Amino acid sequence: MKLSVLDQSPVLSGGSSADALQATVELACLADRLGYNRYWLAEHHNSSSLADASPEVLIPVVAGKTSRIRVGSGGVMLTHYAPLKVAEIFRMLATLFPGRIDMGLGRAPGSDHMTSAALQTGPITFPIESYPDQVTDLLRFHHDSMPEGHRFSSIRATPSGPSVAEPWLLASSYGSISYAAALGLPLSFAHFIADSFHDQISLSGDPEADSVRQEFGAGPELVRWYRDNFQPSEYLEKPVVSVGVSAVCAETPEEARRLGFTRRYTRLRRDQGKPLAGVPSEDDLAAVVLNAAEQKLIDIYEERAIEGDPAQVKQKLERLGAAYGTDELIVLTITPSYESRARSYELLAEAFGLG
Repeated sequence: MKLSVLDQSPVLSGGSSADALQATVELACLADRLGYNRYWLAEHHNSSSLADASPEVLIPVVAGKTSRIRVGSGGVMLTHYAPLKVAEIFRMLATLFPGRIDMGLGRAPGSDHMTSAALQTGPITFPIESYPDQVTDLLRFHHDSMPEGHRFSSIRATPSGPSVAEPWLLASSYGSISYAAALGLPLSFAHFIADSFHDQISLSGDPEADSVRQEFGAGPELVRWYRDNFQPSEYLEKPVVSVGVSAVCAETPEEARRLGFTRRYTRLRRDQGKPLAGVPSEDDLAAVVLNAAEQKLIDIYEERAIEGDPAQVKQKLERLGAAYGTDELIVLTITPSYESRARSYELLAEAFGLG
């Protein structure tokens, strides 16, 4: 099993965005030494709890501080940007760090609607329906393969060089999965977002999928649809899948459960429309008082959580990987401190024999 890291650059209680970004660089260096495969940086806007609004700025910092690990976006929210500009950013990155750059693309806004509107200033904006065309134009610019007769056929993305970034399409629902299949692109499925979507429409009608759906949600079925409907392209001959998953690993199950409460409580407040200003500290969490309805939701979140000691987390991740039919998991870990987050990744690397 290959393991990678997704970093949302969380801002800890009492800390600053600068602290969060420095922690990202330090954690990337650790992941590089431990043997993780990729280090992906997320894009979020107008957020007091997540610091990285510009993965294209942070990628070269991380790549410059590491030596082996692949570095990329998880992902660039393409609906905000012109395809040529994104293509040139990643051609620049691939030229500076050949063979190590991933270009993960997403269609989610990474923000609220007002912030999304502010990001699209000017007379031309890109509605979400334009996303497949944006991806197509971006890849043509990026690979210098714009067809004759296209209105942009005379334009060449720069700089030119022997290396290009590896494209990925991010998805948490059927829409983006269908684009990845039709365009012949690698798929990175965000299980940590989609794991609660039990009510997504069944695509197979296979009653045997019910048990898998009960444990893992609709994700494995959606990913199977991607494989069954994948169209080979100049970018990829056969379907490739990675899966993003939230996990917390600690020395004991009790410690992991305590640390994992961070994400469950953060999710609860977000779902209530009361997002937290940052990742709560252990003292903050110890003072939390929940009513009966809130506790029920927390218990539901915990049932689906991937957390525990190294052996437990390894077993859960292997089961999830088998359900999705993938050999690469991209792990997101958020805890109340940098030290406990780093230790989680260390224990996970030891459990899987990375390095």
